[in-house]
Amino acid sequence: MFSRFTLRGVSRLLAALLAVVLGTAALAACGDKKSSADDASKAGASGAFPRTVKTVKGDVKIPAQPKRVVVLDTGELDDVTMLGIKPVGAVSPHMKTEGGFPAYLKDKVKDVTDVGPLLEPNLEKIASLRPDLILSSKVRHDKVYDKLQKLAPTVFTETTGGPWKANLKVHAEALGLEKQAAKQLKAYESQAKALGEVIKKKYDGKMPSASVVRFVAGPTRLYQKSSFSGVVLNDIGLARPKSQSSTDPVNPMLNVSPEEIDKAEADLVFVTVADEPDKTQKKDVTSNPVWKDLGAVKNDKVFDVPDETWMSGIGVQAAKHMLADVAKAAGVKLPKA
Repeated sequence: MFSRFTLRGVSRLLAALLAVVLGTAALAACGDKKSSADDASKAGASGAFPRTVKTVKGDVKIPAQPKRVVVLDTGELDDVTMLGIKPVGAVSPHMKTEGGFPAYLKDKVKDVTDVGPLLEPNLEKIASLRPDLILSSKVRHDKVYDKLQKLAPTVFTETTGGPWKANLKVHAEALGLEKQAAKQLKAYESQAKALGEVIKKKYDGKMPSASVVRFVAGPTRLYQKSSFSGVVLNDIGLARPKSQSSTDPVNPMLNVSPEEIDKAEADLVFVTVADEPDKTQKKDVTSNPVWKDLGAVKNDKVFDVPDETWMSGIGVQAAKHMLADVAKAAGVKLPKA
């Protein structure tokens, strides 16, 4: 009897202990799953690597967060420096009269190696920098893509200029800095919208029109809504003359002769010079009666602005400089970002 009771009691005790052990194990398993999910969530939020980026040239695997970045165009240079990265190599604008890197980025490109020229980057120099990421676009460097990708993971966008916001997202994904890029872009867009509201109020509820004229070695150019500067002016909400209202991404500019410069007529005319003035038609255009008859010329509303920000910058930092130029031209104070 005693033995039967003892065995029965031991069996009950073992069953109870087993239940506790199994319950604890189940809780631990749940805890491990939750912990793993939390870790994965945190990793994703901070930009986990390795990662695969979908690009115009196919999927590109990036094994670790890039630290030695080479950028082969000015938009890429604006993007990476905005995100706090100093590239080990970059190219300077191919249409910059004084040479060198953009002045508006001078504090962020000190000691960066120039691997240009832009249209024919120096592959040996790029290789010597031991990059772990190369950024450019198909329109610029498709011919050397195969050679570049042998040096480092190479991320291309389709083209430059108008799609600069979409390009920023691709660059940020390659760098693992999506959140930072989105924050910067949102701040810029909010500032642009606020500027537009201030300008509209000053002009009694009607937005003034803006024209963009660029003097280069060749025909004079008027820039469309589909260009980089066109996107920025659109973000502000400025009206555009009929000659510059195209949204065709393939044709972001219109070439005009000195006699056709009346197509630049607008309330505010912004002028950039990409080459030595003597190599352009600037003298012929500005001495032409058609130019002198423009309302903006008569009203002293023609403004010289930097080519490196209005044309070659192609990024948030350059766009912010444009906002300051527009605010000054419109006679208003630039709202804070």
